Amino acid sequence: MMSGGGYSSLDDPKASGSVPAATGPDPPAIRFAESNLQTFPPPDARGKISGAYRLPTDADDTFSSKAGGGGAGGGGRGGGAGSDDAAQGGWFRIFSVAAYKPYFDVDTSDVVERIWESVFPFRGTFTEKTSENPDLYGPFWTCTTLIFVAASIATFVTYLSHKWHKKEWNYDINLVTWSAGLFYGYVTFVPLLLYVILKYFSAPAGLVQLWCLYGYSLFIFIPASLLSIVPIEIFRWVIAGVAGFMSATFVAVNLRAHIVNSGERWFLIVAGIFLLQLGLAVLLKLYFFTITV
Repeated sequence: MMSGGGYSSLDDPKASGSVPAATGPDPPAIRFAESNLQTFPPPDARGKISGAYRLPTDADDTFSSKAGGGGAGGGGRGGGAGSDDAAQGGWFRIFSVAAYKPYFDVDTSDVVERIWESVFPFRGTFTEKTSENPDLYGPFWTCTTLIFVAASIATFVTYLSHKWHKKEWNYDINLVTWSAGLFYGYVTFVPLLLYVILKYFSAPAGLVQLWCLYGYSLFIFIPASLLSIVPIEIFRWVIAGVAGFMSATFVAVNLRAHIVNSGERWFLIVAGIFLLQLGLAVLLKLYFFTITV
């Protein structure tokens, strides 16, 4: 009943209309797991995106049947360990340095042997010897060395020419930047374009092996640049022509046996590869070793 404008208390819990107090254990507290962006995707997830990552293999994109396992795994040495580590890292491991470690698993004797192969272009055995373990270590340092050698020799030749004619000389930093753009761009995008073309003509080649082949093909331009210090224009043209011919022959001969399977147009592809390499030699001569005072 009402008492003094309020509710009267019910002293008897068993009185009619009263509700007994609830008794028993306290309800369990609800806890939410903390969000952690670093654990995405979950380690146990499966699927096309979140499943375990494997290094891409060129099973159908190699010069030989054994190259499929070696192309992505880096050959017999270190390939298995690299694949196991990649499988544990998830799909984002492709952005890590460890994913590319197998492509640098070479020693000095391997690099020297491959450089030696590029000096004798008519052998045509480079792709066979590197099919199980194509590397990017040698091509990277060959290209980097060529960049600085070409820029340095061109700068030195220009300096001597200006001093000989008693003219004022200024250092041109653009020689380094243009050299880096030319050679890094060439050795990266030309093999990539060739990879797409060979895919189109149903004669696929391993992309890493193409990078390896083109990288080592630039070695001959290093001694050619050193010889271009001789201040005789006709001699420089001969050096550039011989170096371009040797480099172009090295690439064309090693790819011919593979490209011949692409059909009747294989000759056009090989000719294009040869002429493009010659064009690089001409560009090297015109830009770096044509001195105007």
